[in-house]
Amino acid sequence: MTEKKNPLDSIKDKAQLLLKKSARYAAFILILILLGMYSFLVLRINSLTRGEPSDDAVKEKLQTVSRPKIDKTAVDKIQRLQDNSVQVQSLFQTARDNPFHE
Repeated sequence: MTEKKNPLDSIKDKAQLLLKKSARYAAFILILILLGMYSFLVLRINSLTRGEPSDDAVKEKLQTVSRPKIDKTAVDKIQRLQDNSVQVQSLFQTARDNPFHE
């Protein structure tokens, strides 16, 4: 009797032959794959950073922002302290001139 060859065996043999032949190009193929992934990532980041929100979205966000409320008595107390003390007065003036100076 003749043995029937399994079609999967021929595919397996061809795949092994292809892998043996392409093994010498493995580093090059890996570099190409990494370069492709990096390029896709850069292009995707570029497209996402160029997107601007619509005017409706900006208006909606601006409506939800609430202005902070400052207690009138606290403002009066700070102004009285500023008027009474020369050191505090100079401290306030320096803070106004350069708010990021410590």
